[in-house]
Parts: sequence; C-alpha cells; structure tokens
Amino acid sequence: MAKDIIHDQVKNALIKDDWTITHDPLQIEYEGLRLFADLSAKRAIVAQKDSQEVVIEIKSFVGHSFIHDLQQAIGQCVMYRIFMNEVIPNTDLFIATSKRVYERHFQQKAVQFLMQKIPLSLVIVDIQQEKIVTWINLFDTNN
Repeated sequence: MAKDIIHDQVKNALIKDDWTITHDPLQIEYEGLRLFADLSAKRAIVAQKDSQEVVIEIKSFVGHSFIHDLQQAIGQCVMYRIFMNEVIPNTDLFIATSKRVYERHFQQKAVQFLMQKIPLSLVIVDIQQEKIVTWINLFDTNN
C-alpha cells in the first residue's frame, strides 16, 4: 500500500502536537472486509483522565483534478466511518491535508458546503514546518 507524499510530514506534525501514533496504517476490519486508513493516534486528556482517539486519512490532492481526488477521499471516508462506527465507535475521522491545499481548494463555498453536508472533518498541516495549523471537526462522535 503506497503512502501519500505528505504522509511523513503529517505524522511528524501529529507527534509534535503530543499525539501518539497507534497504527500506521490502521486496519479496519468488518465481516471479512479489510480497509486501511493511513494513521490512528491517541492523546491524553489530562483534565479528564481520559484519552482522545482519531483516525487520519492523509490526502495531498495532487492528482489531475481536485474534484476527482475529493470524490475518492469522500468515498473512502464514508466507508471508513460506517465500519468504524461498528468496530471502533467514538473515534473521530479526519482528512489531513496541507495548508496550501486547504487555502486553495477547501475555502471555496461549494466545497465548504459539501464538507458540512457530509460532514467530513479536516486537520490542516503546514507541511514545511511539520506543524498542525488547525483541526476542523464537523463530525463529533460525542454528539
């Protein structure tokens, strides 16, 4: 399974942000069907003496068409979420992408509308600095 070209930078950014990588990749298995998300990570929530777990699908969106890449990413994430709800409930799913791609494509009103309707959450990463810019959680499993 090939890793996205920004895989290592996203992974390093998560580690710098105090996340512990628990799987690289994460196998999601349900009734004999196996899917592979890029990463899973865990971070302690000290105030609550608990931890938060996330699954990250990394996408550079460098194909010939952003829309085609987005369609593929949405399809993957819809499948992941359906099976995650059965085998690892209460785990949030995020698409990780670069700050550059976010500013260029995800700021478009139509794309923002789509992301809210699905809903699909993002983690934006400064690839050069290997640093998390922001988390945009549009789907909260705790609601």
